[in-house]
Amino acid sequence: MTFQRLLVDLVDFCRRNALLVVLVSAFLAIFAGWYAAGHLGINTDTDQMFASSLPWRQRAELFKSYFPQFRDLLVAVIDAKEPEEAEDTAAALADRLTEDHSHFLSVRRPDASPFLRQEGMLFLDTPQLESLLDRTIDAQPFLGELAQDPSARGVFKSLSLLGTGVVEGKADLAPYQKALTAFHQTMADVIAGYPHPLPWTQLLGGDLADLGGKYKFVLVQPNLDLGSIEPGGAATQAMREAAGGLEFVKSGDARMRITGSVALADEEFASVAHGAILGMIGSVLLISLWLFLAVHSWRLILPILLTLGLGLMLTLLFAAAAVGTLNLVSVGFGILFVGIAVDFAIQFCVRYRENRHRHPDPAAAMAETGRRVGGQILVAAAATSAGFLAFVPTDFRGVAELGLIAGVGMLIAFLCTMTFLPAAITLFRPHGESAEVGFRWAVPLDEVVRRHPWPLLAPFGILAALGVVLLPRLGFDADPLHTKDPSGEAMQTLHDLGDSRLTNPFTIDILARDAATAGALADRLRGLPVVSEVLSINSFVPADQQSKLALIEDAATLLGPTLTPHEPAAGATPDEIRKAASSALEKIVPALAKLPSDHVLSAIAGDLKKLVAAPDPMLVAVDQSLTRFLPSELDQLRDALGARSVSLQTIPPELVRDWILPDGRARVQVVPKPLAGSTSALGEFVAAITAIAPDAGGPAVTIEATSATIVGSFRSAAIAALIAITAILFVALRRVLDVSLVLAPLLLSALMTVVVIVLLTLLLNYANIIALPLLLGVGVSFNIYFVMNWRAGQTSVLGSATARAILFSALTTGTAFGSLALSQHPGTASMGMLLLISLGCTLVASLVFIPALLAALPRPRQAVKEPSPAGALKSRSE
Repeated sequence: MTFQRLLVDLVDFCRRNALLVVLVSAFLAIFAGWYAAGHLGINTDTDQMFASSLPWRQRAELFKSYFPQFRDLLVAVIDAKEPEEAEDTAAALADRLTEDHSHFLSVRRPDASPFLRQEGMLFLDTPQLESLLDRTIDAQPFLGELAQDPSARGVFKSLSLLGTGVVEGKADLAPYQKALTAFHQTMADVIAGYPHPLPWTQLLGGDLADLGGKYKFVLVQPNLDLGSIEPGGAATQAMREAAGGLEFVKSGDARMRITGSVALADEEFASVAHGAILGMIGSVLLISLWLFLAVHSWRLILPILLTLGLGLMLTLLFAAAAVGTLNLVSVGFGILFVGIAVDFAIQFCVRYRENRHRHPDPAAAMAETGRRVGGQILVAAAATSAGFLAFVPTDFRGVAELGLIAGVGMLIAFLCTMTFLPAAITLFRPHGESAEVGFRWAVPLDEVVRRHPWPLLAPFGILAALGVVLLPRLGFDADPLHTKDPSGEAMQTLHDLGDSRLTNPFTIDILARDAATAGALADRLRGLPVVSEVLSINSFVPADQQSKLALIEDAATLLGPTLTPHEPAAGATPDEIRKAASSALEKIVPALAKLPSDHVLSAIAGDLKKLVAAPDPMLVAVDQSLTRFLPSELDQLRDALGARSVSLQTIPPELVRDWILPDGRARVQVVPKPLAGSTSALGEFVAAITAIAPDAGGPAVTIEATSATIVGSFRSAAIAALIAITAILFVALRRVLDVSLVLAPLLLSALMTVVVIVLLTLLLNYANIIALPLLLGVGVSFNIYFVMNWRAGQTSVLGSATARAILFSALTTGTAFGSLALSQHPGTASMGMLLLISLGCTLVASLVFIPALLAALPRPRQAVKEPSPAGALKSRSE
């Protein structure tokens, strides 16, 4: 018994036992759904997307084991109108999160270390330090009053001193201009009904306040639920709730955003899953439309949709049993399955309609359909499956799992098409066909193609040559951040942080033998033009300490008694504040005659005059606004003036753990210049560093290594797919010419795709590169149908039922891929776009190039001429 006869018998058996086949299939679908619901999970660990045997992956995992505090992080990024508000918000948030043991494993604030608070002045350049200390010493009388009485009363007494000094010609107001302006603005805001705390950090801290940057950070390691589509979702929500109850967040003066590896992964999975669900719904609706145009009967549309549903459920069953989890890539297999598997069902149903026109008996038409199209669909399914399965041996495990699921899914789709679909068609009993199924309007085009094939082939030769020329210009975007949704909070925050060298996401980490070796290596790396900064444990040992400490000690000797009064004043009452304002006004008014009319002290006099007559609540508000952060800033100044000599031995353990391993090896972090965000610059950065430190790791090295792994995996997959498809074609067609006729348009469509990509300046990336080897399997299907018909003697290509099936198969497949292109997730959208481009090129090659190519060749000698649409039309007219 031939294999073709076996397929005919299988189709006929399912037709004769239609109800039994449908009932068994329904049971299998229900069982598959139940099993998949209980056994198919989501693996959101992106580290598992690549083979663990890869050297770069092993180095990355080793580094994570050395420094576990840097893995699986949620990072709260706080910024505010004033630095004190950001600091207060970050401190309060950290306190709240520390108490939440159900959601958070650890909470820390690396930018709020007591060590940095006390020794911060030592990290200023000597000129910056001298300028800061000189300004602080000049303000000693002013500071004395504030330290003795840190209230609005004390502020107004200081203003009285300034007024007296101007009258007596002893005070230069230039050093106080910034502070006076701030005082006026704060008082004016309170009087206008918009109270806001005075930013003392900028007034007293100067350059010291700028060391940490504008952002405050709270780093947490959350309890992850790896079985959820968003493993850090619960912890993220807990962070938002905690921040939402904080004073400055509620008032809108401070903002907390969340980023970090966990937040980025959660956003990506949520975006992909949301797009996959909406894409699936949209695909089914539009596919139904194309199906109606293809088969013209709901009695065929429903069997096709049910066949797709059964195949999808059985593929889910296989995924649950064989893989167990879906990853970021394989989670989208459903859309790919529907988009490709529907081709088999359309081919079967359109050809069934064609045979119903020729054979009114449904049984005879079904048997003839099995005989004519069964083998073609089998070859197409095998070739498509080979295109997917070619990914399985690669190191890109995420796509390898997709390849396994979808590859087996194609074979499942073939079995469902040859078993369930005939049974369902039999039960739905579609009506017979009174007219030809092919495109009547395309019959004249077939004649034109037969007479003039070479003018049609010539442009394709030019396009193929252009594709070869442009192939080296095909670009690859190695940055995985470019495939993420840029509108997500985590990505937007990361983008903002990326503008700062202190928070650049493209760093490199190196492990040196010890701290001394790390220092020498850092000095060497700082000389590279691609390097912005190099950090190590030695970075926490300030340079020129002796001279700086001498300056600080001199300032502390002068300022120490001033900043540490024996008996600080008690809090001021509204009456005391009013009296102090009146006294300050009396001292300032005489001074105005010696100042320009637009001097800020004149505006302060106006503010004081209003406050003297103000009600008590306004005076209380002024007191709170002027001095809310004054005590903490005075404490900071006292601590900073107590700086001590720093050595590697005096650095606190919590900082040492971030830079030194227990065995003494020292971490070196290299920060690139800002241009390293581009693919080429990032490659240059990694190459320059690894030339000096071959065992380097970190995000930048991982990105480059991942890029090489993915490109290598897809290159090997494409080659393997081409070899497998060629072998399948040789088994099925047994002639070099016929195999070449199938492969030639396939390669042409690939080169045409290259031309379009380059001309549209699109880039390949981690997500969309799957389209290229995948379409080796998808594109070959259309070619197989035409070539096998040609072998059987059919010369009318464009007017045939096969052309109708191919066109609507392409529309349905394009609809599925188009739903991917509309995804909010850039990676998924780029994959859908490239799939659409490739599919379009494949369709052009199939409907234009193949007919012209077949017309240019002599018909095979063994062909048996069958009635063509043209012949049928002619005989009917006669």
